[in-house]
Amino acid sequence: MNNRRFASATGTDPRSVLWSAALLAALAATGAPAIAADEPVLAPFKQLTLAGARRAADAALADCRQRGYQVSVAIVDRAGLLQVFMRDRFAGPHTIEVARSKAWTAVSFKISTTELATATSAPSAENGIRMVPGVMVNGGGLPITAAGSLVGAIGVSGAPGGAADQQCAQAGIDAIADDLEF
Repeated sequence: MNNRRFASATGTDPRSVLWSAALLAALAATGAPAIAADEPVLAPFKQLTLAGARRAADAALADCRQRGYQVSVAIVDRAGLLQVFMRDRFAGPHTIEVARSKAWTAVSFKISTTELATATSAPSAENGIRMVPGVMVNGGGLPITAAGSLVGAIGVSGAPGGAADQQCAQAGIDAIADDLEF
């Protein structure tokens, strides 16, 4: 069977099949070390509680209200899953997804969305990160750490600009900071 018939019949280019097989053979030949038998089965980690996430979200929302901003606030856990979400009465509908995306981006890349925006601006080599679905590189997303461990992130959307969103997000983290340093 020729290459064209194989590709149309299987939906796969035969060259990619050969390349994949060669790559797998090369990896197998490297003799990658086996996992040590004495390596732990479970990994201990810190987890942001619901109460802590709610306190941070409440504080961020209160800070924005005090500044006259109607916003949405999202808190995600260390895996990027939504833990708490709040939307003020007049916050725009777009702020729902933007706040969640900012929090997800901050936890995924372990830096603020403001820093990520700078690091991925054109013509940097990292500019392609902006094309990853769900990535939001506007200010307002901050990672939340406890004693050096990433425990979640906060995202705020709806204030006039990323810098104002980030101030409110920082107020949320500051509200639980004493409990994070254990």
